[in-house]
Amino acid sequence: MIYDFSKTNSIFSTFLGELRDIEVQKDSMRFRRNLERMSEILGYELSKKLDYETVEITTPLGIAPTAVLKSQPVLATILRAGLGMHMGLLNYFDKAESAFVSAYRKHSTAEEFEVYVEYLAAPKLDGKVLIINDPMLATGSSMALVYKALLRQGKPSKIIIVSAIASPESLEYLKNHLPDTTDYYIGAIDKELTAQSYIVPGLGDAGDLAYGEKF
Repeated sequence: MIYDFSKTNSIFSTFLGELRDIEVQKDSMRFRRNLERMSEILGYELSKKLDYETVEITTPLGIAPTAVLKSQPVLATILRAGLGMHMGLLNYFDKAESAFVSAYRKHSTAEEFEVYVEYLAAPKLDGKVLIINDPMLATGSSMALVYKALLRQGKPSKIIIVSAIASPESLEYLKNHLPDTTDYYIGAIDKELTAQSYIVPGLGDAGDLAYGEKF
C-alpha cells in the first residue's frame, strides 16, 4: 500500500514546501528540523496500522484501559541523509531499537553508477516490524540493497518504508524487490527522474543540505 501525503492538505505540506525551498534550505538546522517534523507525522500515521493490546493504567483516581503497542518496531536508517528522519521516528517510537546502514553511489559516468552497502549495525529482526527511512527514493536500488543487507539479521514480520520524496520509478522497482505486503509512507511522489537519477522537482541532496557538502 502506498500512502502519498501530498494528496491531502495538511501542515505536512508546509514542512515539505520549506524542505524544497531553495531559500529556506540555506538554514541547515531548519532543514533537519523539517525532516524530523515530517517523519513524526509519518510515524504517527503509520502507527495506526500497527498491532495493539489493552492494558490497565493506574491513575491517581482509578484505572484507565489503554491501548499500547504489542511490540516495538525496529527503526532503520540509511546513513547519512536519513538521520534527520530517524530522529523524528525515534521521538515517537522512543522504546524502539535502531539499525544503521551506509549506502552510497559510486559513479563510473555522470549517468551510470553502482550502489554499495558497507556498514551495518542492527538488532535481530526475526518477527519484528521493520521501518526503513530514506528521505529520497530516486531509483529504489539503494533501499532494495539495504533491505537485502538487513535480512542478515533475520526475517521481519512487516516492512514499512518512510520517505519524504519518491519517484514513480523507485516505487515500481521496490514493488519488484520488496515483499508484496510492504507499506510505503511518502511525503510526495514527483513525476520526473533525470538521466542522472535525480528527482525533479525534488529538493536536491538531502545529506548535503542537512549536514554539509561532501568532497
